[in-house]
Amino acid sequence: VGTKIGCREGDCGACTVLIGKITEGKLMYESMTSCIMPLGNISGKHVVTIEGLNMNGLSPVQKAMVDESGTQCGFCTPGFVVSLSGYCLSNEEVSYENVISSIDGNICRCTGYKSIERASKIIHNLLLFKDLNNSIKWSVDNEFVPNYFSEIESRLLKLQAPNLKSQTPNPKPQTPVAGGTDLYVQRHDDMPNTNINHVFDNFELKGISVENGICKIGGATTASELLNAEELKSIFPNLRKHLKLISSTPIRNMGTLAGNFVNASPIGDLTAFFIALGSSITLKGTSNTERTIKLKDFYKGYKNLDKASDELLMSLSFPVLNENTNFNFEKISKRTYLDIASVNTAIRIEVKGSKILEIDASAGGVGPIPLYLKKTCEFLKDKELTPETVSASFEVLQSEITPISDARGTEEYKRLALKQLFYAHFMELFSNTFKIEALVNAHS
Repeated sequence: VGTKIGCREGDCGACTVLIGKITEGKLMYESMTSCIMPLGNISGKHVVTIEGLNMNGLSPVQKAMVDESGTQCGFCTPGFVVSLSGYCLSNEEVSYENVISSIDGNICRCTGYKSIERASKIIHNLLLFKDLNNSIKWSVDNEFVPNYFSEIESRLLKLQAPNLKSQTPNPKPQTPVAGGTDLYVQRHDDMPNTNINHVFDNFELKGISVENGICKIGGATTASELLNAEELKSIFPNLRKHLKLISSTPIRNMGTLAGNFVNASPIGDLTAFFIALGSSITLKGTSNTERTIKLKDFYKGYKNLDKASDELLMSLSFPVLNENTNFNFEKISKRTYLDIASVNTAIRIEVKGSKILEIDASAGGVGPIPLYLKKTCEFLKDKELTPETVSASFEVLQSEITPISDARGTEEYKRLALKQLFYAHFMELFSNTFKIEALVNAHS
């Protein structure tokens, strides 16, 4: 499907496929966009296109789309049907919000979405009695997917995914590719001829753990794995709210932590998120030597990294928040969801009584690199936590950013946006003290 469409942008979702893989001994399906998917990433997995969902009659998903006139030109329809069918196969709690979230990576330019929302409501009602402990069997029994899905788990368990790197020895330098969500958009003409080291399923780069007050995350961990990790939910109560602002479900299922960092976008959402947490990253070269640096020091200039060409970003680690420490992430973009940031920012702040003991803050979209707000943090540390103190920091904040006017906003707009988002951190975390009126007064 992706080859036929050939857009290589990954944003419309028309070429959505389901990727079935064995996770912890059980078959799980995720939606991904095929137009930017590296072929090496499907080794040992089950790939489902719209054709793979066809049966003698319409499935409940297909029928709901037809009955509610959820398709017009038909370009986007396969993606919606595949994504909704993937939700039926999932073990996710059944709710209308989750049904809608399953199609957050699918764009339609004809229907106005209301007909698709009505179809989604029908599907939600049909799934209310789904067996979440055996969603695939339930989906087969109720003809949401063809019978052959019953055989996939046993077939995949028999497969041994080949080690692609060892099968293709090549003295030429290799380009590490995980999800490829940036590389295959930016370099779509030369990537097919590039010598690639596929690391998406490299177990050494996976995993999330918390030990001795330190959280460690593998570099190939996807944004979806972050969003669903119980270890992180206990640390960040608003994790889902924050990470749902990042891209869409199919891209979160592909895009990785290290990929986001190494892409070095000045507006990388995960980059801003983890810089504010005081995170460190571990890099490993071909000689197996490792070194660890602060994430905030990884960026030396625009797209210029403190990274050797043979180094892989193996993992990230950060101190777990204590009971006096709060965290928040804010982002502004032209659309609330499915859009890159105009400006983003994150903050970690430790408070005792009414005094700021420690503070780390980041900002994106206001300079050539993801920025650690060093001067602003130094100004606020050891001061009283009051609206007046935070308002007084605005002048320092403006002095250490260098936004430019571009398609995402003028310099003046970005300066104003960051000031508002920075104050929003305190409104979110200390709502009894910080009110919108104080921000308005500060502007006046």
